Formats: sequence, C-alpha cells, structure tokens
Amino acid sequence: MTKIIIADNPLNEIGIAREMLPPSLEAVVARHGTPEFTAALADAVCLVGFGDGTMDDAFYQSAPNLKLVQLLSAGYDRCDIGAARRAGVPICNNGGANSTAVSEHAILLMLAVCRRIVWQHTNVAAGRWRGNNVDDVKLYELKGRTLGIIGLGTIGKKTARLAQAFGMDVQYYDTRRLTEEQADDMNVRFALFDEVLRTSDIVSLHVPLSKQTRHMMGAAQFKAMKPTAYLINTCRGPVVDEPAMIEALQSGTIAGAGLDVFDQEPPPPNNPLFALQNVVLTAHFAGPTWDNQYTRFRNAFDNCQRVIRGDNPLWVIPELRD
Repeated sequence: MTKIIIADNPLNEIGIAREMLPPSLEAVVARHGTPEFTAALADAVCLVGFGDGTMDDAFYQSAPNLKLVQLLSAGYDRCDIGAARRAGVPICNNGGANSTAVSEHAILLMLAVCRRIVWQHTNVAAGRWRGNNVDDVKLYELKGRTLGIIGLGTIGKKTARLAQAFGMDVQYYDTRRLTEEQADDMNVRFALFDEVLRTSDIVSLHVPLSKQTRHMMGAAQFKAMKPTAYLINTCRGPVVDEPAMIEALQSGTIAGAGLDVFDQEPPPPNNPLFALQNVVLTAHFAGPTWDNQYTRFRNAFDNCQRVIRGDNPLWVIPELRD
C-alpha cells in the first residue's frame, strides 16, 4: 500500500474519507503541525486536505517522497506556490467538487438580499407581521434583471445557468474569454470589467484570490455600480476592500450585499457589517455540504491514484501547469 496523509479539519467528515479510501492507499489522518503529521511526511506520497500557511520550503524538504498536494477546496490562496514549484510538487484543487454548492449558495444570497429574507424572518419572529412601516417594504424579483459574473470558471458557469433558470440575463468578465460559439451556447455575453459593474443589477464574484484580484472591488468600483445593485461574494473576502464596501453599503452607493466570506475570518465581533440591515451574511459555508464530502474525497483519491501509477494529475492550479 502507498501512504498518503489526510489533513484532519473540522470541515472534513473523516468517516466518509475512510469509507471511500481505496484499498491500495494507506491513510494517516492528522492535523498540520502535530507529531503524527510530521512523522508521516517522511514517506507520504500524497497530501490530501486544505492549503496551510506552514507549507513552505522546509515543509517540502521534510517530505522527500511527496508527489501531490491534493486540495479539498477550490481556493488555494493559502498555498506557497513558489515553494511547491521549487519542490516540483503539483498542487491540485478539488476538480469542481463544490461548484454546485457554491453556485446554489450564490443564488441563495441573491434571493435573500432581493427578498429581504432575514428582515422578514426577524419581523415575523418579533410579532411584526409585515414590519412597522409598509412604505419601507421593497422586495425584488430576479427575473428580467442583469447578473454580472466576475470570473467565469466552473462555479461561475454553474451560477450563470442557475440564474438563467430564474429568467436573468447574464454577462461576464474574465481574463480568459469564451469563444463566440461557447458564449452563444451558454447564452452569456462578455463585457469589460467596468461595464459589468456599471450595467449589472447584481454582481457576483467568482475569482481566485491572487495579487491581481486582491481588492479588485474598491471604492471606485462600488461607485461605478448602480445604487440599486447588489454585490454577492462567495469566493474570497480579500477580493473586496471591506472598509470601502462597508462605506458603500452605509451610504447607499449600492443597495446591499450577500457575503459568505470576509477580510478576516472569523470576523471580529465589532465588524460594522453586523449592524447593517442591507446585508445577508453566512460563515464561509457555501462550499462544504454533506453531498460534496463524497465528491471531494472521490476526486482526491482518484488524483492520488493517477499520480501513484505515473499519470499526470488532474486540476493542477494554473500557476503550476507549466
């Protein structure tokens, strides 16, 4: 049997991992930094888990047999890509295992902010059947509105399809453009980044966190949006300049936001977002569902087996594909 490490994490259901583990693999389940984890690195061939800031040059030097870092997440911003490149170890994400969950969550947040679900629930639970001021009730439908998707990868594409089922028009911006035929098949339209911001009723972010995307949504970008527009973020918190977003939400520069991610996680208890009525917040929980526990581990173990038998791994992150 070939030894792999499964990095233990509260977001992983290890029982499912053990159930799905192929008989050709021997798994050591341990948390990063524990003696068990460090000991297993000496002869482990694959590491399955989430990115960790401790995976630097010294980490790879302590794992001379490592041939694969297989992530269970789509994001890889916590990985030291330079260290992996120097070690010659590919980093692969989860092959779209959570794409259905995240795209559904993006739509959920759109509905929640447009229909003011949290506000409605709070009123009903407090005995205010329709709120105290009927003139303040403005609820909106998704049908006929324009969704602007920033980042049309696997999750962005699934979000586009779900949005179209609600009757939305979809435009997108991505540095990697679809061909005209692909865009026609998906019924989406390419637009420039500023154009997407200026003309969309809802802007949904689906980009990886990198030097290029960090704070890509700042004060100028919020000012470019419609005052009736909503921002949805299910990718990474630092893609947005959070203080600039808070100012835009407080001042009415934009109408509201649905956020699954934050600049600091967990956010501090005095985060101003907690006091705003025009936001819906979830706890970076768009990705992990019970359903995709199976999909994530299935993809992970398949990629481990590919590498062990000498095949090229799937889903290598773009920065390491060469």
